[in-house]
Amino acid sequence: MSEQHNQYRFALTALTSLFFMWGFITCLNDILIPYLRLLFDLSYTQSMLIQFCFFGAYFIVSVPAGWLIGRIGYQAGIVTGLMIAGAGCLLFYPAAQNEIYGLFLLALFVLASGITILQVAANPYVTVLGDAKTASSRLTWTQAFNSFGTTVAPFFGAWLIFGGVADPEASGVSKDTVSLPYFILAATLVVMALVFMKLKLPSMGKVDTTVPLATRGNALQHRHLVLGALGIFVYVGAEVGIGSFLAIYLSMPEIGGMTASQASHYISWYFGGAMVGRFIGAAVMQKITGNRVLMFNAIAAVLLLALTILSSGKLAMWSLLLIGLCNSIMFPTIFSLALQNLGRSTGQGSGILCLAIVGGAVLPLLQGMLADRIGVQAAFILPLLCYIYIAFYGMYGYRPTAASNAAAAQEASS
Repeated sequence: MSEQHNQYRFALTALTSLFFMWGFITCLNDILIPYLRLLFDLSYTQSMLIQFCFFGAYFIVSVPAGWLIGRIGYQAGIVTGLMIAGAGCLLFYPAAQNEIYGLFLLALFVLASGITILQVAANPYVTVLGDAKTASSRLTWTQAFNSFGTTVAPFFGAWLIFGGVADPEASGVSKDTVSLPYFILAATLVVMALVFMKLKLPSMGKVDTTVPLATRGNALQHRHLVLGALGIFVYVGAEVGIGSFLAIYLSMPEIGGMTASQASHYISWYFGGAMVGRFIGAAVMQKITGNRVLMFNAIAAVLLLALTILSSGKLAMWSLLLIGLCNSIMFPTIFSLALQNLGRSTGQGSGILCLAIVGGAVLPLLQGMLADRIGVQAAFILPLLCYIYIAFYGMYGYRPTAASNAAAAQEASS
């Protein structure tokens, strides 16, 4: 038992590095948006195509990724995801040299396809490496390192992508500066793939193809999973939408009155709050149930967004940045609550939840359309509605039905 415990601890430590990397990469999009908006003179809606292509990959690739991982297992799936993500990073060079916006979007799609495979493999891997009762806490802990990646990325990205220019709006941006950070990322991802190829991790994730499909379960019959998938959809959409508009919002004269380059550094406060909250949340959820913490955080986010929409200056600025603290435990908590009592359908349920990450593609685009029509500040009404739904899920929607509980009990006894 002790040997298995040590093996699980080592595996979790290795997986933590993955969560850091995809957090880092995802957050770079928030720096990329103002950069490409200046380079190509884009509208808000056109700018949000960056997130649409990145998170759209989750919708397109999640099902094939689930099928692939069912055949090769979690560890080989992680290696495959890292290599594909590295290839996507390399595509930034021809995109920058030729100044083709469509090629930037293709590079982001390939990069996100690799990240999707990592997500489909790593999230359920973490939930099964230990006691089911502490799955939410365990996933929150590893997600804290995801937030650490999103916290340091803005400093790294703003300096390299904007090339150290103090006022990029006035002096313009260079097409060359975007290539270097993605070259560094490509090299890092390939090295990580080679390391994961050699690591001795618990062999998990393969589906027994000799078992008839009818006996593998149907995850969609579990109401709390379906409601949880909608929760993931609106959460990721809200988090990405807020992050995408942060630099633009803070540079508005009535809010922060700063340059896009200066505003980009404040994205770290938003994601830094999520990092701090996840470390705190991992400890708190050892004592308080995850659904209660989820409900509390969602209500706090609704109040802060209402303040952001109705105020101006520093109050509007900091009320929006503090939402990062509320976001902290939401993704891992919704994810683990939605997977409870799924039994044989857990892998299928994980794939459905990863499909729902497409909210990061759809909702920011809708928020961009709203911003073009009613203004950036008023458009935050969309994420506010998302957090209202998350509060409902934490209060009621997370509960497995009697049929789900009976199925889980029957499976455990068989």
